[in-house]
Formats: sequence, C-alpha cells, structure tokens
Amino acid sequence: MKTALFALLSLTLCASVAAAPQAVPYRVLESKPRPADHFTQGLYFDGERWLESSGLYGRSWLAEYTDPGGNPVRRKWLASNRFAEGLAVFGDYLYLLTYRAGELQIYDRRNFQLVHLLHYSGEGWGLTSDGESLIMSNGSDTLTFRTPDGFKVTRSLKVSGGGQQWSRLNELEYANGLIWANIWQDTRIIAIDPHSGKVQGWVDLKTLQEKSLLGRRHVDAVANGIAWDKARNGLWVTGKLWPRLYLIRPRGLGFEGENQGTEKAESAR
Repeated sequence: MKTALFALLSLTLCASVAAAPQAVPYRVLESKPRPADHFTQGLYFDGERWLESSGLYGRSWLAEYTDPGGNPVRRKWLASNRFAEGLAVFGDYLYLLTYRAGELQIYDRRNFQLVHLLHYSGEGWGLTSDGESLIMSNGSDTLTFRTPDGFKVTRSLKVSGGGQQWSRLNELEYANGLIWANIWQDTRIIAIDPHSGKVQGWVDLKTLQEKSLLGRRHVDAVANGIAWDKARNGLWVTGKLWPRLYLIRPRGLGFEGENQGTEKAESAR
C-alpha cells in the first residue's frame, strides 16, 4: 500500500513539474533604432506601421510611425494631467488607457480624432484585443475581458502557474492564441492561456535590455512593449527609454509556423 501511495505521489509530482512553465529560448531576427526618450506603454504593429503610446504626466502622447527611427506620421499629445498607458486596436478605433484617471480614450484610427470617452474603476496598465474582447491589466495578477462598445467587464482571469505570484502585469499583446504580458520591473514576458489563466512559459529579455542600454542604468528603463508581427512570425519588443526595438521569435508558444527558421537571425540565444 505504501509503495503504491509513494508511486502515486511521485507521478503527481512529476506531472506537476512537467506542467510548470519554463523559460523559452528565442532568436533575434532584426533590430531597429528609435529615439531613447519614448516612455513606451503600448505598442502595436499592423505589418506596415507602428502605433505607440508613451506615458508620464505632461509628456504623454499617441503616435503612428512607418519608421520607428523617423518622425511620426501623426502624433496626438494628451492633456498634461493625463498619463498614457496601454493601447489596443479594435476595428477602425484606437483604445488608450490612462494611468489613474479611470478614463478610456477612443480615437479614430485614420486621423487620431478623439471620438469617445469611457470610464473604469482603478488603474489602467496594459490593453490588447483577441478580436472579440478588449483585455486589460491593472498592475495586479488579474486580467479583465471587456466589451469594445461600453468597456463593460465580461469576465476576469487570474494568472497563475509554476507556484509563482504573477502580479504587476503590464503591457499586453495577443498573439497566436496566447496573451503575452510584460511584468513591471521584470525582464520576462510571459505567455498566458486566455481560458485557464495558466502561464505557458516566458521569454527573458535581460540580454536585450543590457544590450540596448549599453550599461546605462535608469530605474524606469524597464522592458515594456510587445507587438505581434504576423507576417514575420515574431514579436517586436522594447522597453521604456530603450533606444532600440527587437524582433524576436520564441521557440514554441505558437511560433512554430511555416516561417520558422526561414530568416537569418541577427543573433541567437
């Protein structure tokens, strides 16, 4: 009986270990220079143009670029008492969170005209869309799924896995059926199952952070900003005050498609 019980406990432990999320290696396919004063809060790429929101009071803006290193095609400055946060695209509209104002700003994507304001409780951190709902973070370990028309909460998703506390979830990006999230003051980006909330794995951007900052230290220069590049089967990543964007391709976690391995990597890890 004891032998059978021990065997059962061993199998349970092995299954638990096997299911624990792990670090995933990645390749860097390309990097692009950009101004080092962007306090990146939200990032989006449609295959041709980048959309970005940059934070801080008195310095917050929303911008569109064809070249991240060049002048913006258009830029919208926010009021000095608004701190821009996460950014999502849904249809013809841009949805922009604010940090502590409880205000969701909705813009016409074509001309950056403000068309509507909605409100929510608590802080706004990250925002993305799965094509049906908007998905929001607020600095906790819980994501909320919300309606695009009224920003009403339809369900909440507690992020868990690996015996870790996954709080301080920040910028979000939906890619290949998973929700990718930055963690404030952490170099990892994690991949979250949108149904169970379980963390499937993570990519550590510590090497890219050190490479981008060239030894420069700044308490706010943290990894933040994820944009899915569907055509090239990768993720553009960056950070606050980072002077570069990097296109990476994780090994697994939905990035095993037909383009896998067809591009020459800039560097590998």
